[in-house]
Amino acid sequence: MKYSHLIICFSVLVSLQACKDSNSEIIFHQSHESSRINTPFSDAVETDDFLFLTGQIGKDHKKGALVSGGIKVETKQVIENIKAVLEHHKLSLDNVVKCTVILKDIDDFKDFNSVYITYFTKKPARTTFSASGLAGGASIEIDVIAAK
Repeated sequence: MKYSHLIICFSVLVSLQACKDSNSEIIFHQSHESSRINTPFSDAVETDDFLFLTGQIGKDHKKGALVSGGIKVETKQVIENIKAVLEHHKLSLDNVVKCTVILKDIDDFKDFNSVYITYFTKKPARTTFSASGLAGGASIEIDVIAAK
């Protein structure tokens, strides 16, 4: 069999698996944080194998405000917020397979990363980029996908 035929066969097998799995239940979860219950998005969306978390910023949900102290403090709060959502769904940071990180200023990358590596010891796949403005005046937002 030629290489191109192998690719076609693999694509067909993947498509067949996707069709088989198309009957999977999708659950849209409200936030466990009372301050986030009326948001126009789900806190987490669950499938058979994965939990997709909405983006988190460095907001202290008990105080209702963004933490102050710079990118390191915000990064820590963001990851603590992610941990709280994962724990609510009986998962941990070790279940995270993909992170998407948005920085307001790409020059914060080194400081962000110095905090990030202390939490994500399993080294999930990651994409990092910068944007000119984030919700709530945040300096960082992270969303994750966790395997169940």
